[in-house]
Order: sequence, then C-alpha cells, then structure tokens
Amino acid sequence: MINVVVDLSHHNESVDFSALRGAGIAGVLHKATQGADYVDPTYAVRQSQARQAGLLWGAYHFGDGSDAPTQAAHFLATANAAPGDLLVLDVEQNTAGSSMSLAQAEAFVQAVFQRSGRWPGVYGSSYLKQLVAAATAASPLARCWLWVATYANRPLSLAPLWPAWTLWQYTDGASGPAPQSIAGVGNCDRDMYNGDLAGLQRWWGGG
Repeated sequence: MINVVVDLSHHNESVDFSALRGAGIAGVLHKATQGADYVDPTYAVRQSQARQAGLLWGAYHFGDGSDAPTQAAHFLATANAAPGDLLVLDVEQNTAGSSMSLAQAEAFVQAVFQRSGRWPGVYGSSYLKQLVAAATAASPLARCWLWVATYANRPLSLAPLWPAWTLWQYTDGASGPAPQSIAGVGNCDRDMYNGDLAGLQRWWGGG
C-alpha cells in the first residue's frame, strides 16, 4: 500500500505540480464535471500542467439526479482523456440538489464504457454502500474498480460487489489519519493505492 496519489478540484486554490512530483506524488485525480453542464474551471489548465510535470492524470465526475447518459457525454467531452488517463464516477449524496440513484450510476458507467471502451472507477463511501446494497453481481458497477473514501484507520468494505478496493481516500486534509498535507498543495484529499509503485504505474497506464 503506497501513499502517492492526491485528488483535487477548484477548491484547492493553489497547486504546484512540480512540487507535488518532488514530494513523491505519482498520480493526480481532478474534478472535471458535475451533473449535465457544470465544468470545473481549473480542470483544463491543470491537466496540461500535471502532464508537463510528468504526473499520471485522471478525471472524475460528480454525479447527480439528472439524465445519466447526458452526464456521461458531458464528462467525456470535458475530460479530454488520453489513453492512459483514469475516468471516475463520484457517487455521493448531493447536498445542493438531487442525488444519483443506483440505476443512474449503472447507466452512467455503461455509457462511459460504450463511448470510451473502458470501465471507469467508482468513488464513494456510506451513500454508495447504501445504493449498492440492492445491486447484484450482474450490475455494470461490478466491472468498475473501487475508490473508497473512509477517514479512519482502514477503508470501508463494499463487498460483495467490490471484494477489494483499488484507491482509498484516507483524509480530506482535515479529518482522517496523517499525513494530511503535501508540498505543492498543502492540506488536501490524499489517497492510498492498494499495491506498489510498479503496480500503480501499470494499472494507471492501462487507463
């Protein structure tokens, strides 16, 4: 298990990607979109900056209760993903509007696969666990890798749909175990990879 990934959004006001790499970070996941029309205003510039710094890149979409295929198309158009970039659906309770349902999450990942040829990851915590309690092994979500958020000493289990996690967001920069800060950003969301660095590079590079 290695601590070499951060995830960011426009809420992280200042980011130095060269400093992140110098501090040992290997990969960055960044918010790209939300719902059917929102775009993170820092996404495109930071995507270019991270690539120039030699960091692995990934994009995530915050899902809501609007039409799932429309959300997927919006996400992919904005993400501008290269073959080695990661794609992720963020499934959590939306405090500013309608939340994504299980059926909508399944439709979203299916649409991403149909359009891109690859299954995205799925991010979530207790809300996602509630949703997938009604899912079966035939769910398209089972084809996706898991990025679980738990600010404690070990990640939340979402078995049997996901017997193992791939990424674990262990802190949001305020709650959860140390370290919560990293050079180049300061306090931020930090993530463990369930493996070693060579495994991370092989897995991430496969998109």
